[in-house]
Amino acid sequence: MSLDWIDVTDIDIKTLLLLEKHNISHLERNHSDQRSLAVVLKANPEILCYFKMILPERAETFKRMVENVSEDLSREEIRKAELELLKNVNDWIVYAVDPSVYDSLEFTKWDNKLLTDLVSFRGKRVVDLGAGSGRLSFVAASEGASVVYAVEPMRTLREYLKTRARAKGLSDFYVVDGLIEDIPFERDFADVVISGHVFGDFMEKEFSEMYRVTKPEGEIVLFPGNRDSDDRIHSFLLEKGFEWGRFKEPGAGLVRWYLFKVNKILP
Repeated sequence: MSLDWIDVTDIDIKTLLLLEKHNISHLERNHSDQRSLAVVLKANPEILCYFKMILPERAETFKRMVENVSEDLSREEIRKAELELLKNVNDWIVYAVDPSVYDSLEFTKWDNKLLTDLVSFRGKRVVDLGAGSGRLSFVAASEGASVVYAVEPMRTLREYLKTRARAKGLSDFYVVDGLIEDIPFERDFADVVISGHVFGDFMEKEFSEMYRVTKPEGEIVLFPGNRDSDDRIHSFLLEKGFEWGRFKEPGAGLVRWYLFKVNKILP
């Protein structure tokens, strides 16, 4: 489902050159059968070259896609495909060109008390996975966390996080490149792991990584953004032993939170 966070009408298609490897991998997995992506790659060889360079293991897939596109494309056909693709990755375009747009979205306006009622941050080492614009990271910092690590794979968002942290005068706030399924910290690193609107693509790997980096007696808090229904994410998390509840996300209705208390023995 495409989002409508930003009007892409005047966005240059070369903005796709700001995408990271995980974005391009997602595009290849989920949009490789869509004509819009094939047309964009055919009409913009520099984007095709970039995608193949960043994701060489899928270079043949991209090559086959463009081979099936006619050489005789009109400018109107090309721009129509560009706009369709930009709409499909609307969130990534926001992250690339203006992350502050995310902070203005209605669904980000939920009460911080929801998070702070679930977990205490005071004196804790906190890791926020897929930190985005810092919605959860800055709550943890404001609630007395001893240190916060905002893990975010998009360079543009990392720069935005650093700028915001400096403006807030935060010293024990570190912005780190990484993915929820490949967390760049050692075992038993964090007291609290939090994540919003990220979990769910590679659930077993993501859970294993969060469990690995969380200390014994630590906590994992997730806001996957799933609707109030017993979907695959809900079933998976319940099987792992997560507690859960509902809350009203502005503009989105009822969604779910999940809390896991880590119980493991140190080697």
